[in-house]
Amino acid sequence: MSDYKVAVIVGSNRRGSINRKLAEALVKLGTAGLAFSFVRIDDLPMYNPDLEVDRPAVVRRFTDEIAASDAVLFVMPEHNRSLPAVLKNAIDWGSKPADKNVWRDKPVAITGTTPGAIGTAVGQQHLRQVLGILGAVVAGGEAYLTFKPDLIGPDGTIANEGTRAFLAAYLENFAGLVRKLAPR
Repeated sequence: MSDYKVAVIVGSNRRGSINRKLAEALVKLGTAGLAFSFVRIDDLPMYNPDLEVDRPAVVRRFTDEIAASDAVLFVMPEHNRSLPAVLKNAIDWGSKPADKNVWRDKPVAITGTTPGAIGTAVGQQHLRQVLGILGAVVAGGEAYLTFKPDLIGPDGTIANEGTRAFLAAYLENFAGLVRKLAPR
């Protein structure tokens, strides 16, 4: 049986994004049965219903990639105690039109990092609320990290053994949800 396809969405368009580094390190943990691929969102135009008549090619590419995935892993910063605008924009594109909502019944996991003491906890809660309304199935548990310079080692992996074990367990929990819910 082939691996489940997991789309990875980094909720930041910053060139040196610490969340992109975290996402790349998570993928390197190599969760059995999951095949990760990064999905670009920084090229999407701002959502505008007027564009629905003839959706831009980048929007079709984005929604096709999400629709073809078995699950989605969100790795996000927190902006003003919420999710970043670039991420909300991508979610809006994926939710329209309602009968083609790519989030419905999709298993998702959310994590992220920020230099702040509570990581991305508040932003993740907001994202959970938005995705829940759209019918996604959000994995249980929480994985928000305070970013410190030694979080990710020079080789691009999670440097701290305890943090690595915590994140591996979080991803294994997500993999269990994907195995239960993703169609085969």
